[in-house]
Amino acid sequence: MGTINIKKSNALKAYRSADKSGKSLLENLIGKEILSQNIMDRIKTFEDACDEVGTTESQSILLNYSGVDEELLAAQAFLKISIINRSLNEGWKPDWNNSSEYKYYPWFEANKSGFGFSYSDYGIWFTHSTCGSRLCFKNKELAIYAGTQFIDLYNQFLTIK
Repeated sequence: MGTINIKKSNALKAYRSADKSGKSLLENLIGKEILSQNIMDRIKTFEDACDEVGTTESQSILLNYSGVDEELLAAQAFLKISIINRSLNEGWKPDWNNSSEYKYYPWFEANKSGFGFSYSDYGIWFTHSTCGSRLCFKNKELAIYAGTQFIDLYNQFLTIK
């Protein structure tokens, strides 16, 4: 007898579309923890996110970068966060024409002074900085989870060392 290799993303797609007996069969073959319906249980690392949604050949160029250029490292962190975001949102994309649809993103407050993570309001002047809309989440729980679970990547993307 041989071994059959199945891509995790294909197994998850099959699991989501299976009926009750199909789900039970897949759980027995593959393992219930791998097929967990809670995305936060499945995505613990960047590699988990890649398994969930895959990467393209052109993305691999930046993902495999191992140099010291700060801008490229920040771009690499952004790409990783984008892939994590896509996996955690499970196909959801924000509708920017729908002002009633809530969109969430991790919120960070720096302990040191720095405009990039601060809010300032003085008299009639108002300044406000937020996270890019490309990185929003479909619910508050996912935004909190991503911001805490992947804090090192957000730090690499959002701060200058």
